[in-house]
Amino acid sequence: MKRMRAFGLLAAGLVAAAATGGPAEAVQPAFPLEAAFSAPFPTGLTSSPDGRRVAWVFDEQGARNVWAAEAPEFAGRRLTAFTGDGGTTISALAFSPDGGRIAFVRGDGPNRAGELPNPTSDPAGVERALWVIEGDGPPRRITAPASAPLFTPDGQAVLFLRRGKVFRVGLAEDDEPEQLIHGRGSFSGLRLSPDGSRLAFVSARGAHSFVGVYDFAAASVHYLDPSVDRDGSPAWSPGGDAVAFLRLPPQLEPYLFVPRREGAPWSIRVVAFGSDGKPGPGREVFRAAAGPGSVFSGTASPDQLHWADAETLLFPWERSGYRHFHAVPTRGGAAEPLTIGSFEVEYAVADRRGGLLAATNEDDVDRRHLWRLTAGAPAEALTSGAGVETLPVPVAGGFAFLGGDGRRPLQPMVAVGDGPARALAPDAFPAAFPLEAMIDPEQVVFHSADGMKIHGQLFRPPEGNGEPGPGVLFLHGGSRRQMLLGWHYMGYYANCYAFHQVLASRGFTVLSVNYRSGTGYGMEFREALNYGASGGAEHQDVLGAGRYLADLPGVDPERVGLWGGSYGGYLTAMGLSRASDLFAAGVDIHGVHDWNRTIQGFIPSYEPENHPEQQRLAFASSPLSSVDGWRSPVLLVHGDDDRNVPFNETVELVEKLRELGVEHELLVFPDEVHGFLRHENWLEVFRRSAAFFERHLGR
Repeated sequence: MKRMRAFGLLAAGLVAAAATGGPAEAVQPAFPLEAAFSAPFPTGLTSSPDGRRVAWVFDEQGARNVWAAEAPEFAGRRLTAFTGDGGTTISALAFSPDGGRIAFVRGDGPNRAGELPNPTSDPAGVERALWVIEGDGPPRRITAPASAPLFTPDGQAVLFLRRGKVFRVGLAEDDEPEQLIHGRGSFSGLRLSPDGSRLAFVSARGAHSFVGVYDFAAASVHYLDPSVDRDGSPAWSPGGDAVAFLRLPPQLEPYLFVPRREGAPWSIRVVAFGSDGKPGPGREVFRAAAGPGSVFSGTASPDQLHWADAETLLFPWERSGYRHFHAVPTRGGAAEPLTIGSFEVEYAVADRRGGLLAATNEDDVDRRHLWRLTAGAPAEALTSGAGVETLPVPVAGGFAFLGGDGRRPLQPMVAVGDGPARALAPDAFPAAFPLEAMIDPEQVVFHSADGMKIHGQLFRPPEGNGEPGPGVLFLHGGSRRQMLLGWHYMGYYANCYAFHQVLASRGFTVLSVNYRSGTGYGMEFREALNYGASGGAEHQDVLGAGRYLADLPGVDPERVGLWGGSYGGYLTAMGLSRASDLFAAGVDIHGVHDWNRTIQGFIPSYEPENHPEQQRLAFASSPLSSVDGWRSPVLLVHGDDDRNVPFNETVELVEKLRELGVEHELLVFPDEVHGFLRHENWLEVFRRSAAFFERHLGR
């Protein structure tokens, strides 16, 4: 039997000020747009090795700072005091072994030209630097550029990556960084052995990659069982005498945004070290069967492989058509599932007790709840109810996580012992946030134009004068995403969710669509036939959603629009170019308009002319192939330092729309990236979008 522990987030004090006010009796319309975006957004939640400290980053209207909380009170406090909305991110929080120091990276990564994002166009330039906080002292800048910090076992130095190479720097004022490993390839995935004597890493070398191990005492590197495959995800055994890693078949000519349901099977290998410190031969402990699950589908977690003990490995596999965790003996043998059913494990981390803390949509397909997974035992439910709980980390006596619900944005929470979950920093939540005006979206299920079952979240406006009002579809990006019946755990989509609350308060009915090729509903849904560059099948879901929305009693079918960003911008443009009779207006944010160009942006070696059939199909699956049917007005938004969707996607579309005489507006952010870094830029996107919809669809 599962042991259910439901945490009432309101009673736990997720938002202390709101909790004392009681439940709202009615939704109050038309609150200020800025208020909906006033809650701090948490990222990077992590815990110290002993579980007595947790740390995270709060983005407070563009100012990012490190926060921490210590056992037993776990009362959150700000450790840094950075100010302003300059678009400077903080990421990669890492504790020292004793938990006394925290390393982090301030600044975002470069584009292919080596340029760092500079969304304020600061003429002095920007940097991506390594910082360290020691105890209660002020943060100290150590060196730049840097990424992926990792403390040495004594906590007196930090390993980090610089331009794909491994460096080491001490923490004394006059210490200079030194390159630790000189070698070919681009390094990533740094993992220290339990005793700190060795460092595992991944060396990417084009179509293949190696897992390597650096021995600090011998100053030597050994590559583990090298092959032509893509090896990665190294994981140390509890005793530090072996490394497990994934082996994925190579792809000399990868092609993106097309379904991959089956392929050459992936495997797990283990390499043990001898008494001389050298690695022995590799041995295969698991190989995926042919058919479903033969193509590896990992979790969103930092680690894919976990040692339960010296003889058992835990790993994700979607043999059943859904991503579940399995256990396999390290000596080899049959894999046993830890979870079973029509749901997915999205995120899992070691609970430091031989099991996993996992976020899944079991029994609640459009939300997330937490479970403990252990080999040889039933899964144990840790949270339940109408909230969203995800991204857990272990702490002393329990676990921390991000939790919220339909009205309350996700905030850092902690659950210790048998007590209820509580907010780590309730006082950080602003009184200005319009909690009483938020609405709970409804789960809806409808059919696409070709009959596929599609889930969505419906935001109904407050009761008006009884007259039908405007409706708007939202199409998420990715496409490997799932929107939820509550605030999202990704900043991009938390902003979108806030905008839907704003639109609903202004009289719009909003339908957020979980179209095919997204996550949460199994492998066949995610790897939908003819999706993306192989046919644009998601357009059928857009049509079905548009008709469903237009048929709702409170919606005027002549006033239906749509909007989305990235992949959602692609589907917005597909809807406007192929169904302007259904969609009266749209907002296309950094959307894909010709798959060939975007695929080339991800894979520079892709030359469309060398693949004429793929080129033809990809273009036929793109909005530009049907642009002559575009009649409805559109607002186009793009930052010109976008590293995901080339800015020229918008340039070419504007050229075509001008030729056709289609009404369009532009909002361009110089030096801004794909997921806008400045809070003010997000606000401007939604101010302009709301005004655009109000002009073209009315209230």
